[in-house]
Amino acid sequence: MKFLIIIPAHNEEQNIFLCLDSLKKQSFQDFLCVVVNDGSTDKTGEIVQDFLTQTSNFQLQTLETSAHQPGAKVVRTFNHGLQSVDWEQYDVICKFDADIVFPKNYLEKINYIFERNPKAGIVSGLVYIRNYKQNPEIKNLRKQSENWADFSNQNRDWVFENLSSKDHVRGPVKAYRKECFVSMDGLRPVLGWDNLDILLAKMHHWEVLTIKDLWVKHLRPTAYKYKSQKAEKLGQYFYNIGLSLPLAMISSAKSSFKNQSVKEFFVTINSFLKQKSKRQLSPQEIKFIRNLRWKEFWKNFGL
Repeated sequence: MKFLIIIPAHNEEQNIFLCLDSLKKQSFQDFLCVVVNDGSTDKTGEIVQDFLTQTSNFQLQTLETSAHQPGAKVVRTFNHGLQSVDWEQYDVICKFDADIVFPKNYLEKINYIFERNPKAGIVSGLVYIRNYKQNPEIKNLRKQSENWADFSNQNRDWVFENLSSKDHVRGPVKAYRKECFVSMDGLRPVLGWDNLDILLAKMHHWEVLTIKDLWVKHLRPTAYKYKSQKAEKLGQYFYNIGLSLPLAMISSAKSSFKNQSVKEFFVTINSFLKQKSKRQLSPQEIKFIRNLRWKEFWKNFGL
């Protein structure tokens, strides 16, 4: 199978070379990688340009600086890379983050699943981050001698980034079968796109799979800049994926209970109610998502 990899990148001078170098060294090489430099003000573009001289299956696209919009911006940057090539000639379309380091067999294992399971629509490994709690001395530490290709993890310096279950395909490492991608009508440029795609894949009867013994190194914790805005963003996310008010209240209550914060519930619901923009979902998609969420809710009660 042929892979098309799109990597949106903004001010990633500390990470982009490690990411690209890990892809360059993949055991599976039937891919084209397009890096979209999204208005970087650091040396991201220069680093990628220098890297292009080393190999032929990497390309660089450059965009002007645009306003930051969580979720929407990264999808629009991804779409620019997608439109820069004849993407329909590829079998698998990947959206990878620029701060990911891949084991050398990553694409090989993803390809194996797609080839042997025709219903596999979205596939990934798991995302790991530095084990700061167990090893506080390694926080933000990058030794020049560090072997980034070593995934033995003997000292447990890397642990699962526990933002969702191990069955959830995370935003930094999305790989879509082309037919699944087309049936979903691509990615929606909204906050929550990386959960919405999974819901839409299920709507079109595709399987969403993670390979539990395959993992990547995530060089920065997800959304680390926006923790203070979490409840606000959660309300916006619930709106974007088409939840009704009762479903939003149930989901908000669950999150608030988990985080032991009554305030979070009210901030989330207030944010949900403030959303006035038109949802980027069809009535059929909204109906499916709501029905699926209700089924999942009642399943918790054995119904």
